[in-house]
Amino acid sequence: MTYTKRSKDELAKRVAQDIHDGAYVNLGIGMPTLVANHLPAGVEVVLHSENGILGMGPAPAEGEEDYDLINAGKQPVTLLQGGAFFHHADSFAMMRGGHLDICVLGAFQVSATGDLANWHTGEKDAIPAVGGAMDLAIGAKQTWVMMDLLTKKGQSKVVSACSYPLTGIGCVKRIYSELATLECSPQGLRLIDKVDGLEHAELEKLVGLPIAA
Repeated sequence: MTYTKRSKDELAKRVAQDIHDGAYVNLGIGMPTLVANHLPAGVEVVLHSENGILGMGPAPAEGEEDYDLINAGKQPVTLLQGGAFFHHADSFAMMRGGHLDICVLGAFQVSATGDLANWHTGEKDAIPAVGGAMDLAIGAKQTWVMMDLLTKKGQSKVVSACSYPLTGIGCVKRIYSELATLECSPQGLRLIDKVDGLEHAELEKLVGLPIAA
């Protein structure tokens, strides 16, 4: 059988459907920011940005951008009714104080047991920038990763042990990718769902690790 990968928007919608009503959520730089555009109607989710926003809305319509109101990735955002912006230090106090229910981050690697590497690949010309990733990964009640399952060279980003510098140990609960949604645990990976047409054995071959059904 053949299978079709989830597009970035389809992946963002998949993540959004798992966010519970009333959750306080931080969306990391990159793909995770797309989740804001796919939150289901009738579900109240309060979006937090580490640069000091609470109650962030979806991306503004073209031509209505206000570059004094941006997220941590410097993208223009909107502010919902009742939203607020505040000092950077207050934002980090929220992150470190366990006040966020979920954070959704990108990653270079995630181990089967939930170790996260998302700030540095070790390449000579790369600029190491931890940012707020460590605070989010450990401070949030649940850390989810949203990423491509494979690198451009076809290697799995889900590994038995991370070879890149770690952001956090055992912090990732779920991995959302274009092919499958996986749960990380001390016992290893468990399958939550996969795209139609992708056989379980083929997914395990792509990842290179056993995945409990």
